Amino acid sequence: MAAPVDADESVVLDECAEDFLTWLVIEKGRAANTLESYRRDLLRYQDHLSRRGADPLSATGDDIVAFIQVLQGSGLAAASVTRTLAAVRGLHRFLAAEEKRLDDPAVDVEIPAVPRGLPKALTVAEVASVIDAVVGDDRVARRDRAILETLYGTGARVSELVSLSFADIDLHDGLIRLLGKGGKERIVPVGRHAASALQQWFEPQGRPAMEPGRWARRSDADAVFLNQRGSRLSRQGAWGVVRRYGTEVGLGAELSPHVLRHSCATHMLDHGADIRTVQELLGHVSISTTQVYTKVSVERLMNVYRAAHPRATGAG
Repeated sequence: MAAPVDADESVVLDECAEDFLTWLVIEKGRAANTLESYRRDLLRYQDHLSRRGADPLSATGDDIVAFIQVLQGSGLAAASVTRTLAAVRGLHRFLAAEEKRLDDPAVDVEIPAVPRGLPKALTVAEVASVIDAVVGDDRVARRDRAILETLYGTGARVSELVSLSFADIDLHDGLIRLLGKGGKERIVPVGRHAASALQQWFEPQGRPAMEPGRWARRSDADAVFLNQRGSRLSRQGAWGVVRRYGTEVGLGAELSPHVLRHSCATHMLDHGADIRTVQELLGHVSISTTQVYTKVSVERLMNVYRAAHPRATGAG
């Protein structure tokens, strides 16, 4: 029978493990929450070792592999197993570096891979309902509509959206320059709906009506998107805009700027876009990152097939 995953936390942690936690605070500046997680994980490990007549200074690779099996057998989520083993590997790496033992038994033990969750994409109808939830023609409505259309229409990250300046927008040619991770630039097309929403935002009743009498920072004057105080819109502000309309149409916490980015990629692949094109649009360095979206498209196809085809499930 597998040992319990949750050890008795009233048990005193081994001295060498305490030394490791102290080192994490002093040398690595780890936060209190991180240390508490590590303490719980190491207590589990210590409990496991004691059941096998071992301790951190005598543990072998077989002891660690057995610990992995106990964790997996308990039903613990893969991500939690990975985090626990990171604490164990960190402990043994520390003990070897401090010469408290001559070897590192964890060095050749593979941490189980965490399955990559499939991105959550909205349906085309759901995206339309979110955008249609923006009612009115005032400055806030114009801004919010432009934000939603731009996120979905270009697949931009929220950080890329809020960093946009006037020089990055070319509505005449239908192009936007995005500054991605690592400062890497890319030029992406902006579709008709997004371009129209941006044009309306730039009209006198939109962004100019949100400008302050005096700019707090020079960079704010060049910002495409402003908050109601006349400063450059922050990431949190953009999140708030998206979440507001998601809540209005019943999506609530399911909707975020990243979900709109997921939806952009998924819908393009659903409608026949080449994966390399989607990779370039999203600014992915590796094609393997973009390939996750192909799994989403296949999954969506299978769900529709099972629901729609009269002989897909054996019924009829």
